[in-house]
Amino acid sequence: MTVREVEHDITVRAAAADVYRLLAEVENWPRLFPPSVYVDYLERDGDEERIRIWATANGEAKNWTSRRVLDPEALRIRFWQEVSAPPVAEMTGTWIIEPVTAEETRVRLLHTYRAIDDDPESLAWIDAAVDRNSRAELPALKSNLELTAQAGELTLSFEDSVRVEGSAKDVFDFLNEADRWTERLPHVASVEFTEDTPGLQTLRMDTRTKDGSTHTTESVRVAFPHHRIAYKQTTLPALLTLHTGYWQLDEGPDGVTTATSQHTVVLNPDAITQVLGADVGVPEARAFIREALGGNSRATLGHAKRYAEARR
Repeated sequence: MTVREVEHDITVRAAAADVYRLLAEVENWPRLFPPSVYVDYLERDGDEERIRIWATANGEAKNWTSRRVLDPEALRIRFWQEVSAPPVAEMTGTWIIEPVTAEETRVRLLHTYRAIDDDPESLAWIDAAVDRNSRAELPALKSNLELTAQAGELTLSFEDSVRVEGSAKDVFDFLNEADRWTERLPHVASVEFTEDTPGLQTLRMDTRTKDGSTHTTESVRVAFPHHRIAYKQTTLPALLTLHTGYWQLDEGPDGVTTATSQHTVVLNPDAITQVLGADVGVPEARAFIREALGGNSRATLGHAKRYAEARR
């Protein structure tokens, strides 16, 4: 049996404790890994976890389940997919976080794997895939770790909620059927919507702003009937380097639903004056984004509320 062990590494301008925390907390992954859309915990038992990952690969949305063992003392995280895809017979990986200085960290990514039937051509294919993916992943991870660790005022998270005298299912249906938003939402000019795998959606949309102009965004969405739709924008407006969010629906025993829209964004500081004007700084850009995204979300929630209440 031929077992291959390979290593890739990169040095990051961030403290080791911050790097470990950001990798350990899977809710950070859409900020750290460009293909990652949404990650959820399935099981947690001490330092062992079972997680489900939704991500894009070659332009398509995929999902799989992985297991992890966290070692916060040694700053290590071991991981493996529950079901490996051919030609991989088995593969495990390890993140090793090593402080270089107080503000600089070496991130090592180890992979151990073997091919089905020990086939040499399959092993060569896996070698190339692991090397290609690791070399692409680590520079993006470095950039995003440094940005996230230092983002501060460039990062903004907020939410808006409405009370709906109707069922979570009806609100969910309105939000889930994004292919009908051009007829249901006045601020949506056009929509391209695909859902080849149930619950895994891509949504390309032209949205009207208050001044009458339109901007195009594209998102991958993960739908969990009938309580949550999580998304990550894959085509962003110039003012943002990241936009993730979710619609959360909580129905009480009285049949009343609290519908919430949540956003997390990271501003692009280089685009602020270009988009908003020469005298505009980060505080004004934060306020602009809060109102622009929040306004659209509140409008959508208002229409979803009327839709659900009409069906009660």
